[in-house]
Amino acid sequence: MLQKKVIITFILISLVGIIIAVVAFSPKSTSTVRLNLAHFFPATHPVEKILIPKWIEAVEEATGGQVKVTSYPGETLAKASDMYSGVVSGIADIGISCFSYTRGRFPVLEVFELPGITYLNSKVSSKVAWEGINRLNPEEVQDTHLLMTFTTGPGHLLTRVPIRNLEDLKGVEIRATGLSAKTLQVLGAVPVAMAQPETYEALSRGIVKGNLSPSEVLQGWRHAEVTSYTTITPFLYNTLFFMTVNLDTWNSLSPNLQKAISEANQRVFEEVAIGLWDDQNNTALNWAVSEKGMQKIDLSPAETQRWIDQVVSIQNEYTAKMDAMGLDGKAILNTVKELADKYNLEYGDNIPQ
Repeated sequence: MLQKKVIITFILISLVGIIIAVVAFSPKSTSTVRLNLAHFFPATHPVEKILIPKWIEAVEEATGGQVKVTSYPGETLAKASDMYSGVVSGIADIGISCFSYTRGRFPVLEVFELPGITYLNSKVSSKVAWEGINRLNPEEVQDTHLLMTFTTGPGHLLTRVPIRNLEDLKGVEIRATGLSAKTLQVLGAVPVAMAQPETYEALSRGIVKGNLSPSEVLQGWRHAEVTSYTTITPFLYNTLFFMTVNLDTWNSLSPNLQKAISEANQRVFEEVAIGLWDDQNNTALNWAVSEKGMQKIDLSPAETQRWIDQVVSIQNEYTAKMDAMGLDGKAILNTVKELADKYNLEYGDNIPQ
């Protein structure tokens, strides 16, 4: 009888030991990780309505529900210009914003927004930016774990008066900000800085004669009501958005979760992010032409080259700045130009007619 009790006790102790061991050595990834994602887009924007839900769904599915993400749109966690630093400090686990909102903070990445490099659509510019950043691996983005970059693609001249050549552009007031303003000044226009929400009224009152912007504003911001011409200029404008995650947060995830998130992230980048602005731009421009009578102006190859030659000075300033930082400015610029040529050939057929 005593022997039987001893055996039962031994079995029970063994079972308890096994249970304790299983609990103690189970992968931490079985617990739910809850992350917040902050951005500045309004709740009605396609980034919030299309891109982010698909990304969250893909991540949750890939991780078996172990990683759950909540989106906070409209600058509820951090201002657009503070988004990257907010991710660095941990105010947000994940953030989406524009690199250009903190001009000077990302000097190498300014190469992707230089004028004179042709991006036929946002698929092209998004692929160029993401592959280029991975090749260049600049120090300025090493303090977070960059998940993806995607872009607006080209901006065009949306004007009240026809712009068919450089002479037509001379002295014309065009709304633009940042590097775009400098570009227009070099081309002979008069750049006028203002926020996008102010531009409709400025156009309607004739304070400015045009706007350098992606075509989406024709419909989304109703600019087709106050402009009559779109001059196609796929070499003047490009804006980069980032999606990045706090480095400590990323490093706290198990290798399996990192792998699952990376694979889901890349799939959403390819299937959704790179073409997000193309859908908006193409729809808006086609609507403006068919419904509002907008006239689309295509520059001749010779005229296009005149414009590009005019803005080479801005590229030269960039390479000189990189050289002063101890980097090879020409090599950086040539990397981006080569990638642009590559992806223009691959994706260049996605252009509004």
